[in-house]
Amino acid sequence: MRDAVDVVVEQWSRARPDLDPSPMRVLGRLSRLTRLAERELKVLFSEFGLERGEFDVLATLRRSGSPHGLTAGELARSSMVTSGAVTNRLDRLVAKGYVTRELDPANRRTVIVALTPAGRDLIDRAVAAHLDNERRLLAALDQGRQDDLAAVLRTLLLSLGDEAADPRAPGDL
Repeated sequence: MRDAVDVVVEQWSRARPDLDPSPMRVLGRLSRLTRLAERELKVLFSEFGLERGEFDVLATLRRSGSPHGLTAGELARSSMVTSGAVTNRLDRLVAKGYVTRELDPANRRTVIVALTPAGRDLIDRAVAAHLDNERRLLAALDQGRQDDLAAVLRTLLLSLGDEAADPRAPGDL
């Protein structure tokens, strides 16, 4: 069976036989897979009234293990987006009643973001559904192939400098 990437690679092979388009077989498929998966994830998150970035913030707070929350800066670093983007996400989540912002009593210049009980309940339900959805998306691969693919992708990410400096990062899984 052929996919869209096979067609593109064949077209480049004919159009420019002097070039080796084989990297497109991997990166083209990763790109297309990301777009398809993102579309599926968007549908799931919308069922919970969330956008992807809002899910990321709630998930980061939930898995951080801190009963007191995280600073906005910690959230920005873990989600790999600008502080402005985090502020927008937090504004929406505060308005929905899922997080609070409070001044850190130890440092009044620092704002601590924490889950509300409603936010914790929502993310607990959403992450369970998210994992079920991810299992569905990976169903074409048995566990051994999933493990092999995960290891190969880790190797590639590490080769490109994507090392985890903070156990809370990144926030978009």
